[in-house]
Amino acid sequence: MKTVQDDTGKRYLLLKRSEHASLVRDPQNGNECYVQNDRLEDLESESALETAAGCVSDPVKTLLTNVHDETTLGLLVELEERGPLGVRTLLDAYDFCESDLHGRLTVLTAAGLLEETEVAGERGYRVTETCGRALEVIRVDEGDEPTATAETSDVS
Repeated sequence: MKTVQDDTGKRYLLLKRSEHASLVRDPQNGNECYVQNDRLEDLESESALETAAGCVSDPVKTLLTNVHDETTLGLLVELEERGPLGVRTLLDAYDFCESDLHGRLTVLTAAGLLEETEVAGERGYRVTETCGRALEVIRVDEGDEPTATAETSDVS
């Protein structure tokens, strides 16, 4: 499978190529259609899997690519739930050593998921709007079991 782009700049996944037209799939909605070959160009700079990931919203992609364990995810959930927290509070309330917390906060801030703020006159952190939107999308309602369905994965 390859990524192709039509003459309007729209990206597709190439499914099948014939002499005059190609069958392509829109990664955003899954629709398949034929497009004339003279309207398509191959994109070597983007893999088919990167194109397929285009159906995932940017906030969720940022969260998924920067949060690599449940502890870090829990840190973001707690900061969203409890509001901005100072570094001392984070160290006292949660099971982090100072260097581990600093490393996580640095990565999450660089990714745009956290932003530094002042809490009670000291340095603290809060989730960004991007992080809040991503957490809202992935959060499970009470009583619901987390499942990977077309409904939950079709977020824009």
